[in-house]
Amino acid sequence: MKIAIIGAGNLGLSIAKGLLSGNVLTSLYLTKRHINDIEGLKANKKVSITSDNTLAIENSDVIIFAVQPNHLPAVLRKNASALKSRHTIISTITGFSIDKIEAIIGEGFTIIRAMPNTAIAVGKSMTCICSNKKAQLKLNIAHKIFNTLGTTLVIPERQMQAATVVCASGIAFWMRFIRASTQAAIQMGFDASEAQKLAMHTCEGAAQLLINTQNHPEQEIDKVTTPNGCTIEGLNEMEHQGLSSSIIHGMVASFEKINGIKERF
Repeated sequence: MKIAIIGAGNLGLSIAKGLLSGNVLTSLYLTKRHINDIEGLKANKKVSITSDNTLAIENSDVIIFAVQPNHLPAVLRKNASALKSRHTIISTITGFSIDKIEAIIGEGFTIIRAMPNTAIAVGKSMTCICSNKKAQLKLNIAHKIFNTLGTTLVIPERQMQAATVVCASGIAFWMRFIRASTQAAIQMGFDASEAQKLAMHTCEGAAQLLINTQNHPEQEIDKVTTPNGCTIEGLNEMEHQGLSSSIIHGMVASFEKINGIKERF
C-alpha cells in the first residue's frame, strides 16, 4: 500500500512507527509543517518526508489525516483538488464527522473514520472504525492497516465519541492507575524502577487474562479474593474511597467534553 499520513504529530508518528514495523507498506509519506524533528525517519527507504500535503496525497492511495481537529477544515479545503475517487481517506480526527468531511471535499469519496490510541506504536492499539456507505467495501483496507497495529472493531459512527473516551483517552486513564500502583509499591518498600515494573506487568497480565479467557473481571477477581483476606480488604477500601465511581464519573466527564468539542465544528 502507498500510504500518506497528513500530520506527523504524536498520533501520526505512532501510526507511522507501527506501520513501519509491519509489512503492509510499499511507500509512506509523512507530512508536517516543520519537518526537522522527523527527518530521522528518512533512513527508512520506504519513507518520504515533506511539508507539502498535496505532493504526499498525489503519490499515495491511502490518505490518513492525523492533524489537530481545528486544523482539519483548512487542510481539507486546501487539498480538496488533490483528492481523487481512487483515494481511501482515513480520518483520525476527534469529533469531525464524515458528513462534515464530505461538506468540504464533496461526496463520492471513500471515507473511513478510525480512532486508534498511541499504543499503536507498539502494535497494541484498540482501534474503532466506521465509514460512509461507499467505503464499506473497502473496510478491509482499514482492517489490514489497524489489525497490523493491534485490534479493530467496526462500530456505528454515533459511537465514535464514546470510543474516543474509552480507547484513546483510556490510555491516559490506565497510565494514571499504573502510576498510582507504582507510588503505592514505593511506599511499601520497592525502589521506583522495581515498583513501575511490578505495576506495568501486573496490569498487562490482568488484561491478557481477560482477553484469553473472555471472562468477566469479577470472575478473575473471585479467584484471588479469600475470606478475610488482604485482597478483599484492599478492594473494599478502594470502593469506600470511590474507585469505581471516580473512574465512571471521569469517563463520563470526558465524554461530555468531547461532545462539546464536536459541537464547535
